[in-house]
Amino acid sequence: MDNKITTKEKLMDISHIVSDDAAAILAGNSIYNGNNEHWQYLFESYIGGEVYRNAGHLFHYQLENGREYDARLETTPLENHCRSVINVYTSFLFRDQPKRDLGSLENSPGIRNFMRDVDHDGRSLDQFMKEVNVWTSVFGHAWIMCVKPNVGAVSMADELESEVRPYLTMLTPLVVTDWNWTRQPNGKYVLDYFKYIEDTNGSITVVKEWTPDFITTYTLDGDEETVKDYEVETNGLGWIPAVCAYNTRSTVRGIGISDINDIADAQKMIYNCTSEAVESIKLDTHPSLVATPETNVGTGAGALIHMPDNLDPGLKPYALEFSGASIDSIYKSINHTIEAIDKMANTGAVRATESRTMSGVAMETEFQLLNAKLSEKADQLELAEEQIWKFYAYYQGTVWDGELEYPGSFNIRDTSAEVGQLRVARETATDKRVIKEIDKRLLQWMDIEDIDLDDFVPHVMINPADNAQVNVNTQEEHLAYVAQGWIHQGE
Repeated sequence: MDNKITTKEKLMDISHIVSDDAAAILAGNSIYNGNNEHWQYLFESYIGGEVYRNAGHLFHYQLENGREYDARLETTPLENHCRSVINVYTSFLFRDQPKRDLGSLENSPGIRNFMRDVDHDGRSLDQFMKEVNVWTSVFGHAWIMCVKPNVGAVSMADELESEVRPYLTMLTPLVVTDWNWTRQPNGKYVLDYFKYIEDTNGSITVVKEWTPDFITTYTLDGDEETVKDYEVETNGLGWIPAVCAYNTRSTVRGIGISDINDIADAQKMIYNCTSEAVESIKLDTHPSLVATPETNVGTGAGALIHMPDNLDPGLKPYALEFSGASIDSIYKSINHTIEAIDKMANTGAVRATESRTMSGVAMETEFQLLNAKLSEKADQLELAEEQIWKFYAYYQGTVWDGELEYPGSFNIRDTSAEVGQLRVARETATDKRVIKEIDKRLLQWMDIEDIDLDDFVPHVMINPADNAQVNVNTQEEHLAYVAQGWIHQGE
């Protein structure tokens, strides 16, 4: 059988795998249909901007016409907490790069090109996994395809000459419309069906359908709702090279738990409360004027109002007074919701833009909770990447025998508070052994760990603020001046 089959005559023996129904090809399974609307909502909440505005998450008042609603949309800003929380997670997760021991793949031809550009789009493996982390945080999971084109090469040299190698493609749940697992006799679950939207360009949509035996590519015309073309290839692997990368596993296979499930709802509440506050300010600044149709009302400060001579005195124009006292309640509600978001995300101590009254124990507890959450996310990324390397090794004709290690602890600490505590402890300590131990802690905080506290060399220190100089003769003096911002002469 030909590897690629593009004519109906050649498809007569496998016509049962090809569909002529465009609607059926685009249709998703029951899990996709049940979650698609929610995934779209999470996507809009993370992207924000025009996408969020056009999605209509602003509450529509009764009797409000379209023009008035559009005006409110344009004047209501979005405080994007979903993006902020995910950015915090990503910055901590990839502060230190994963450690990779590639084993027998270390000297594999093309391995360096793969790690520099894993998706044929210029992204390195670290950048790709960082993007995987972002979208798994948004949706709860994402899919990764590890594919190697079949160009008829008969040797590794032919592949290198043709620049053919495995590459990665990340798919969000919004485009993966159907999938199915089958449980093997040994208890292992194997993916035996996978369908996703590969590309959309205007009215043309390309859908790819994988089975262990065949790979079918459909080109659909959206305007005519017909199958414009199709192509069938034999799947030489005998299995589907797709990895489901989870953020946190749910009870349903292939579905993860998003980091922003509840944060998105809180963000929408803040968005609507902000609109209420803006409208309240407008009403307070520009009160409504009640007048009869015959009254000629000017606009702007100091405007004249011309009333008919025969106007009933009881119908004279008057302004509707609005009390802005409720604005304070609106902002209190917004602040409370922001605090709730930080509690849900365990980011109160790292996202705060102003001082908060948190005890040292409460702050340390929140750091530990955040550290645990980040460790779990790192474990899931490590598991997904390990499966990718297994696919890559298979394409290269070998077996993955390397090791991966994503950071397991993120050392989230309030260093300024710790240094302050050490300074107070040092001022009150009388035992030289205690003072020496505190000095060691201060040196560690400064990332200086190779200084012998018993071997001190006198030197000059300078205050950058006014260039004042002082001779330092002891380690105690040195640390005291460093804590005040002084630096070594010549730095």
